[in-house]
Amino acid sequence: MTELLFRDDAYLRTCEATVSAITDRGGIVLDRTVFYATGGGQPGDSGTLERADGEAVTLATAVYGEDRSQIVHVPAEGSALPHVGEKVVLHLDWARRYRLMRVHTALHLLSVVLPFPVTGGQISDGDGRLDFDLPEAVLDKEEIAAKVNEISAGDHAITSEWITDAELEANPDLVKTMSVKPPMGSGRVRLIRIGADIDLQPCGGTHVSRTSEIGPIEVPKIEKKGRQNRRVRIRLID
Repeated sequence: MTELLFRDDAYLRTCEATVSAITDRGGIVLDRTVFYATGGGQPGDSGTLERADGEAVTLATAVYGEDRSQIVHVPAEGSALPHVGEKVVLHLDWARRYRLMRVHTALHLLSVVLPFPVTGGQISDGDGRLDFDLPEAVLDKEEIAAKVNEISAGDHAITSEWITDAELEANPDLVKTMSVKPPMGSGRVRLIRIGADIDLQPCGGTHVSRTSEIGPIEVPKIEKKGRQNRRVRIRLID
C-alpha cells in the first residue's frame, strides 16, 4: 500500500520514499507519497522524482492502481526509471497544487451558495465548475461570485474528520453529488468541514486550511446543459 501523506497534511511539498514496484506500463509505485492521484474531479499532481544520483525524473501525473491501494506516479515519456528498492525524493509542483486546492475549496463554497444537487464537477489549474440539477432559473454571475467571496473572506477554518460507512448511510444528506458517490467499503469516509456550520460533506481531495486563502473568484460563465442541468464555472482572479 502507498501511504497517503497528503491526506493528513495537504501542505507537504516533498518527501523521501522507496520504490516498491514498477508497473507494466512504466508507472512508479512508492511506499509513500505527497502526490494526489486523479479522482473526485481533481487531477493528479505533477512534479519530479529525484534519484540518489541527483537525476530528476519528470512526473506528469499520478493515478490510482487497480485496487486503489497504491498510487502510480506516471513519468514523462522516455524517462529513465528508478529501480525497485531505490530511495528517492519526491518534489511536488506546489504552485499548481496550491491553485487546485484553492479551486477545490471554492467549489465547496459554491455548493453552499447554490444548495442544489450536484450532477458533476471538474477542478482545473486556476478554474473549475459544478453542474447543478435545478429547474429553470435566472442565475446571476456577479451575485453568485459575491456570495462565494463573502464566505471566503470570512477566514473560516477548514478541517477534516472521519465517520464510518454506516454513519454516512444514516446521514445521506451529507452527500451532495448525484452521479458520484464517496468511496465506501474501507469502513470509514473522510469529511471536509468548513467553519463551524458552513459546510460538511464527504471529500477525499486536498484543500486549503482557511477560506481566506482562496482569494477572490469570478463566475465567467453559466451554461445550460439539458432541461434542468446548469453548469456554473468559477475562476481564480489572481
